[in-house]
Amino acid sequence: MKAPYEIIRRPLITEKSTQQKEENRQYVFEVDPEANKIEIKEAVEQLFRVKVLKVRTLNVLGKIKRLGRRYGKRPDWKKAIVTLREGDRIDFFEGA
Repeated sequence: MKAPYEIIRRPLITEKSTQQKEENRQYVFEVDPEANKIEIKEAVEQLFRVKVLKVRTLNVLGKIKRLGRRYGKRPDWKKAIVTLREGDRIDFFEGA
C-alpha cells in the first residue's frame, strides 16, 4: 500500500466544494488515479484524524488545448468526494 501523502495529492478548493463542505460535510481531493476507495478512506482517516462515512470517486478527462497551430492535452486525473461523520471537520486554512 502507498503512503497517505502519495494517495491524497491535494484538496480542491472551489466554490462548489466549499458549498459541499458547509452543507453536507463533504470534502473534495485530487487523488492518485490508481487508488481505490478503501485506500482513499484510510489515507484521509490517517492524515486528518477523522471518521469517513463514504467515498465517491470520478475520473476527470484532461481538456484538449491549443497553442498556435499545435494541439495538446492536459493530463487525466482522479477526484474523490469524501463524506465525514457528524461533528468531524478538516481545516485547510488554520490561522488564516
